Order: sequence, then C-alpha cells, then structure tokens
Amino acid sequence: MAFFITTTVVTSVYPCFGQKNIDDEPLVNHGRDMDAVKAISPASQDYNWDMLENLQTKYMMYIGTCMNTMESDFRNCNEDVIEEILTKKPVSRECCMKVVKAGKKCYMEIRKVMFQFYQLKRFASQVSFRTNEV
Repeated sequence: MAFFITTTVVTSVYPCFGQKNIDDEPLVNHGRDMDAVKAISPASQDYNWDMLENLQTKYMMYIGTCMNTMESDFRNCNEDVIEEILTKKPVSRECCMKVVKAGKKCYMEIRKVMFQFYQLKRFASQVSFRTNEV
C-alpha cells in the first residue's frame, strides 16, 4: 500500500518519467517535408488572399511597416525564421539583427499573420513557445 501511494505521488509530481520530450524535436524535417510546407496550390493561394483581405486595413498597414523595418531582404529572412521555428535550423546573424531591429512586437505580429497562411496554419498551435524563443 505504501509503495502504491509513493508511486502515485511521484508520478503526479514528475509526469514526464518514461515520456519522450517532444519539445526538442523539429515539427518538420529538412528537405522534402519543408518543401511540402512551402508548396502553394491555387486553392491555398485563394485561402491566403481571402485571409489577408479579411484583416483590418490598419492592421495590414502596421504589418507592412514592420516588414519594411526589416529592410529589403524581408522575404529570405522571413523564410529562414519560419524554417528555424519548424526545423530548428539556426538563422543567420544578419537575419537575427533584422528581427531585433524590427522589434519583438513587430516580429510576433508578423508571425501571427504568417501562421494563419494555409501552408502553416496546422502548426499554429504548436509554435507559440518556439516563436517567442526564436
């Protein structure tokens, strides 16, 4: 009886015994998996346009200003950041400096919009901690 009670208390305090830590694993593997995430079909393109059109104009202007703050190479830097979030592949120092220049609030708002896109929305619930960490 004492063993049963002790085991119950220990497992409730340390529930991760015998469980694999999935936070250390990438959501997507490099290569084909990442290429599949980047692929855009006509239907997903329509979804993305509809989603962007339904955002408030003021908010879209703010996101645009944030993207401009990250300078001309925003697209490549954005793809690198998304790849880091999904695959844990480190981003370049130059890209990190652009994110810092834009500021955390801008960075987080851009990520919110990006993870509403059709290709990325399936990861939205899993990336909030990782997005903040990056």
